[in-house]
Amino acid sequence: MLSFIFVFLVLKLPFLFCSLTDPKCFLRTKDKKNKDGDKEVDCFFSIYTKSGYIKNDHFGGNLDKKLTTKNIHLILSLYYAIEDINRNPYILPNMSLLVKVECNLLAKKSKIILSSKRGDYFPNYDCRNQRRYLIVLTGPMWLPTAMFGPLLYISRTPELYYGPFHPLLTSYDYFPYLYQMANKDKSIVIAMVSLVIYFSWNWVGLIISDDDQGLQFASELREEMQIRSICLAFITIITYDIKLFFKMADMYYNQIMMSLAKVVIVYGDKDSHLQLNFRLWQFLDIRRIWVTTSQWDMITSDGKFLFNSFHGIISFSHHYSEVAGFRKFIQRMHPSNYSNTNSLAKLWWLNFNCSLSSSNCKKVKNCSEKQLLEWLSRYQFEMSMSDVSYNLYNAVYAVAHSLHELLLQQVDTWTNNAGEGLELDSLQVVSSLKNIQFVNPLGDLVNMNQKAKLDIEYDIFYTGNFLQSFGLKVKIGKFFQYLPHPHQLLIADEMIEWATDVRQTPPSICSTPCNPGFRKSPQEGKAACCFDCTPCPENQVSNMTGMDYCLKCPDDQYANTEGTHCISKIVTYLSYEDPTGMVLASLALCFSALTAFVFAIFLRNQDTPIVKANNRALSYCLLISLFYCFLCSLLFIGQPHRATCIMQQTTFAVVFTVAVSSVLAKTITVVLAFKVTVPGKKMRWLLVSGASNLIVPICTMIQIIICGFWVGIAPPFVDTYGHTEHGHIFIVCNKGSVIAFHCALGYLGSIALGGFIVAFLARNLPDTFNEAKFLTFSMLVFCSVWITFFPVYHSTKGKATVSVEIFCILTSSAGLLLCIFAPKCYIILLKPKRKSFHKFTHTHAKV
Repeated sequence: MLSFIFVFLVLKLPFLFCSLTDPKCFLRTKDKKNKDGDKEVDCFFSIYTKSGYIKNDHFGGNLDKKLTTKNIHLILSLYYAIEDINRNPYILPNMSLLVKVECNLLAKKSKIILSSKRGDYFPNYDCRNQRRYLIVLTGPMWLPTAMFGPLLYISRTPELYYGPFHPLLTSYDYFPYLYQMANKDKSIVIAMVSLVIYFSWNWVGLIISDDDQGLQFASELREEMQIRSICLAFITIITYDIKLFFKMADMYYNQIMMSLAKVVIVYGDKDSHLQLNFRLWQFLDIRRIWVTTSQWDMITSDGKFLFNSFHGIISFSHHYSEVAGFRKFIQRMHPSNYSNTNSLAKLWWLNFNCSLSSSNCKKVKNCSEKQLLEWLSRYQFEMSMSDVSYNLYNAVYAVAHSLHELLLQQVDTWTNNAGEGLELDSLQVVSSLKNIQFVNPLGDLVNMNQKAKLDIEYDIFYTGNFLQSFGLKVKIGKFFQYLPHPHQLLIADEMIEWATDVRQTPPSICSTPCNPGFRKSPQEGKAACCFDCTPCPENQVSNMTGMDYCLKCPDDQYANTEGTHCISKIVTYLSYEDPTGMVLASLALCFSALTAFVFAIFLRNQDTPIVKANNRALSYCLLISLFYCFLCSLLFIGQPHRATCIMQQTTFAVVFTVAVSSVLAKTITVVLAFKVTVPGKKMRWLLVSGASNLIVPICTMIQIIICGFWVGIAPPFVDTYGHTEHGHIFIVCNKGSVIAFHCALGYLGSIALGGFIVAFLARNLPDTFNEAKFLTFSMLVFCSVWITFFPVYHSTKGKATVSVEIFCILTSSAGLLLCIFAPKCYIILLKPKRKSFHKFTHTHAKV
């Protein structure tokens, strides 16, 4: 028993000392340390009215030491709005708005529910003070609003929720008298994705709370990111189950630390364990860039931001104009400026080391504005309104405008009952409230109709630790939902360079973007943002960083060795300046000159038997045709044109037909000459009449007809080939109709084959001037050359194709010239005394 008394006295001792040293007004120990930082607690504001202008009465009994800086800031925003309205002669004239403040009700939940006097907490009428409460402003946390909503419903008291929008509170079945000031963040997903694109991040983490709001956000974010080719590195869903939360705490931490994502988006209910998760991470070195909404811009008990990171926070806040008078209002919050300031004096006594008069608890001593500014700085107190404060500010004005509209509707009743005051129904207030639209003192349009389409704007802030005891919050950009896509996001680069180190942080990407000349190659089983870089295939390029595929160069261009851009191909053809063209042209001219020389020899010795043998006229025709055969090869050299392309093939076909048919006619002449010498045969008239000479024009006419159909149906034309040699584009003559080309060659080959067969059969005929052996050998050379031509021709490309065709023309023509006329020229020039092939062959046979 003695020990129990001793413990009781020890525990009671501080209170005894406190009661001796502190004023009797406040029998509580001082607690100068802010344990909650700027963590918010719920605050319900019951609005009522009084006739006339009531000065400063709303400060009485409202401020308490348990409030955090966030709530003090919130209450001051409320007081500022009420004071502005009460001083404004154009809104609620001869009437003042007043408020009853109840904070931290969630902590008193069990006490309220069990209390038989629940009306003391949520009345719609206070009998003691003759107050009729018109509406209750609830927030900033949605959970107390939802929990205490049924109690307000019982008293038929409307609620105006000023906290962040929450979909659960939109249910009319559960909350028929509740209205939300904030609109749903329908564009926050697009705004965040636009920011991610601006900084070229494509590998981003996501942390959400395990509720409908967080899951809906994750679904919309994933869909928008897929459209913009951005990937989610991980999705961490923070559970509401406290036991499961602590079991999974290490997994949450490892998930974010093991990921390559340097940027993490945070979204969810601030009242969930998501906040607890980051409070546990306060002392861990998590170097990430946090992207979130303004409600997460919080300060912890050690004076640091909730998202404590070297790289800071980028937050999105609904745009609103600056409330210029709010800063001055805070700075003049000295108790001496107000009457009936019991609670305000308590606040100063608790926080600013002020002393109180023992006789008057409302009077503070040894306090200055300097001490107030030091306190504001120490707790990083914002001198401007936050999103929630601005919602509360507009909520008060919305109530005032709604009451003003009701007063205008009941102006006659008001005049008759001026002495008694005007009775206003709460439900009338909320009915009028839902359709009210007004311009607040800042110039911003406030539309209480949530179904109306609003032009949403976001301000983008960067928040970080400037020094150990100071924070830095800078506006770095804006997002306009109503503008077209490329112009929605506006970022001030100079502010980013000055305030942040975002530009110097490692990029939040899974794979380094591929350089020009490479394309992305997806990694099997991984997200699209994880890839390897593969060089572009031949003749394909990628001229920008991070291209998904390579682009094929046009036919007249080719890719450089690095594969970064296309280069125009060099236009080329078999020209006279080309070594091959020069050699072939020289051969053609030499052989044509040689043919002319042989023709001249034959003309000079036209009366000799060796020239007359086997039809002198056919020999002349053959020499002339061979002359043109050599010259027609020049048509294949030089830049092709439409005319030269047509002339190439038709001239070649016709002159070679003349040459080959001349050989055939000469062979038939040999056969006829032998047959004439045989007794009993009556074919002398065929030889004498020169019937064999008709073979040449007949065969030539048939070839001309074939060429005519060729030119008429599908003539040769100028064509280009860009794939035969790298970096070159060849100009060649396309044959046009392939069938006509092969018909012309086939017809020419059939004449040559016929001439070869006849000459071969007549090679051993015992005629004095028989040249059948030489004709046989010449046709053998001719057929061999053109049989070889086809496979070689079809296996070559570019200039080689043209060169092969010219070479075959020259070779076959030279074969005919040399095999037929070389022996005769040898006899004429070197053995003029020998008059016959018989002697020539007999002489050589003896050697």
